[in-house]
Amino acid sequence: MELLDPRVDFVFKRIFASVSNKDVLLAFLNRVLLDAGDPPLQEVVLLNPYTDKDDPLDKQSIFDIWAKTVDGRLINIEMQLFNRYDMEKRTLYYWSKRYSSQLQTGGKYTELKKCITINILNYSVLPNEHTHSVFHLREDGSGAKLTDDIEIHFLELPKLNTTAVPGEEGLVNWLLFLKGNDNSNWEVLRMNEPALRKAMETLEFLSQDSEARRKYEDRQKFLHDEASQRDGAQREGFAKGMEEGMKEGMKEGMKEAKLEIARKLLQMGLDLPAIQTATGLSEDELKSMN
Repeated sequence: MELLDPRVDFVFKRIFASVSNKDVLLAFLNRVLLDAGDPPLQEVVLLNPYTDKDDPLDKQSIFDIWAKTVDGRLINIEMQLFNRYDMEKRTLYYWSKRYSSQLQTGGKYTELKKCITINILNYSVLPNEHTHSVFHLREDGSGAKLTDDIEIHFLELPKLNTTAVPGEEGLVNWLLFLKGNDNSNWEVLRMNEPALRKAMETLEFLSQDSEARRKYEDRQKFLHDEASQRDGAQREGFAKGMEEGMKEGMKEGMKEAKLEIARKLLQMGLDLPAIQTATGLSEDELKSMN
């Protein structure tokens, strides 16, 4: 049986944001937070659990996972299979929307709670070698935090060391599962992480379900087409920029050639009106000659 790819956002949400798998989400979040030196969570509430209304082809469907801790902190988890580009700015934009959405009309700024964004990327975006990078808002010199309200995680799957092996516990076990290209170590992962065992069983169940596989294939095609369109638009924009640049360069080159001819004609004793007629240059352009 060929397993579905857990990195496809539709499948990822089925595994981690189904109401029956809330314990799986909690275990994964705690591995991420503990790896960053944060205390574990005791409970988490799903704000947008997976439902059958999450249509893989509906652009209105939200395949991010939104959760809330008992103390009110908001958590957003996003799985990205393909590079959307400008991920850093896109992350800040969506973080700010989640943060500001907490404040109702007449509300107080003190009511705003911390927002944590966790980006799981199937591509590399940051100029470092860390699989797990965490960002806060700090003062450059002392490292003092301005506020604890912003926390952004990047989990870049391609940076996972090819020699990485399952541990007794830890984030690496979950990343090996999500990377999905080698299930030979699953038995070890099952033994080390009880909640990860449940995630694997969910993936195996979905892989055998014909309706889930149909939706998976629809979503996979949609994501591939979307990525191809983005890449095509980017290439088209690059080609257009090159073409415009070449045209501008040729235009500047022709003007410079005319100016050089005008200088030589001037040296030969021709008057400016005659040179203007010969070269097509304007009077101001002729006067600007060095």
